[in-house]
Amino acid sequence: MSSEITKRKKEDEAATVERTRGGTTYNPRIDIWEGKSELVLHADLPGVAPDDLNVHFEDKELTIHGKVSPRHEGVHCLYAEYGIGDFHRTFRVGESIDAAKISAELQNGVLTLHLPKTEEVKPRKIEIKAS
Repeated sequence: MSSEITKRKKEDEAATVERTRGGTTYNPRIDIWEGKSELVLHADLPGVAPDDLNVHFEDKELTIHGKVSPRHEGVHCLYAEYGIGDFHRTFRVGESIDAAKISAELQNGVLTLHLPKTEEVKPRKIEIKAS
């Protein structure tokens, strides 16, 4: 594999980092999949403490905001791929979600959100009556 392809592959694997006036922000990797009764979101958030994480759902928008603190104080990394600093992601959710039943858990650096669909949008079998 050429060094350019290797370099590009490593960049694709790392969290996207953006330098702003307020500091460094990054976009964590997120997967979303749809089941019959819910949407499920998995976000890679290594080093994020539950107290440094805020999840908000309003008007069909899901917002995830948080902060990752440096893992090693006073250490200069020769190479770093983990995002350090603030992150903010917002998703427009097209399905009708039952906001009262949304649940979240943070385990081993992965945030899992369960966004249950309302009964109106869940697939259902239509009963056929014989006459």
